[in-house]
Amino acid sequence: MRFGFLALLFCAAAAWGQAYPSKPVRIVVPYPAGTTPDIIGRTLAERLQKAFGQPFVVENRSGAGGNIGAEAVAKAPADGYTLLVAGNGPVAINKHLYKGLGYDPERDLAPISLLASAPQLLVVKAELKVADFKAFIERARREPGKLSYASVGGGSASHLTMELLKSDAQLALVHVPYRGFPAAVTDMLAGNIDAMFAIAPAVLPHIRAGKMTPLAVTALQRTSMAPEVPSVAELGLPQLESLAWNGFLAPAGTPAGVISGLSAETTQAMRTPETRQALGKLGFDVIAGAPDELARWIRVESEKWARVIRASGATAD
Repeated sequence: MRFGFLALLFCAAAAWGQAYPSKPVRIVVPYPAGTTPDIIGRTLAERLQKAFGQPFVVENRSGAGGNIGAEAVAKAPADGYTLLVAGNGPVAINKHLYKGLGYDPERDLAPISLLASAPQLLVVKAELKVADFKAFIERARREPGKLSYASVGGGSASHLTMELLKSDAQLALVHVPYRGFPAAVTDMLAGNIDAMFAIAPAVLPHIRAGKMTPLAVTALQRTSMAPEVPSVAELGLPQLESLAWNGFLAPAGTPAGVISGLSAETTQAMRTPETRQALGKLGFDVIAGAPDELARWIRVESEKWARVIRASGATAD
């Protein structure tokens, strides 16, 4: 009896997967249009639409460090028609950073695939006139509380990497959160922000123009996009290794056949030369793997940054 029941469940899941999707699918991106997760989400949506023959429509629902959009997906019907493309914060970190979060990502969201990741560059505005990482640290220590740094929101890699640096180097910097890199970059170019961690394509044109100074890359090796910039390992701070990343998820309880089908098509779509090239221009390396790989990744990231939050006293503000 038990074997027959399990076989029935398996067949039902397979049938679900074969019938899916029978109508348009909504992909929620919890950040504004034009941000990196939005571009990745739209790239994926286009590929999945071709693969499944149904519209995959991106909906931007930004706010609260990505929590608003992520919570909407976590509470949506678990039928595969509302999905999420989101980064570090709302998927792995924000439950340690925000009080009274309306969802638990590990309990309420089902992993589909880790999509892509990228290191960050620490940059400062040119007017700060610091030539290297050591000079920036010395300047910040001489002027506690006077220098500011931008992030793309509480719980983002840009936020917590700087909080880790502040804690390790005993710095006092003022956090100014933004909704995505475009606004943060604009304010830095206007001279309103002193420093930030950012993915390379967001700042490389301004580095080349002499308007920003790169100080470090948050990887154990230098990046080919800015080979002149030392890695955090070279600077003696390997613990600052930090990646901005994006994952693909569904509401918990989504049928296994739908999850496996989406995962297989996502992996195939993300690993095409065209997709690798498009995301490579954004500084991202395609990863794309099975749901359990994303689940492990989320656990590791969650544990790592929970320790940083406790040690640094970081808040969402």
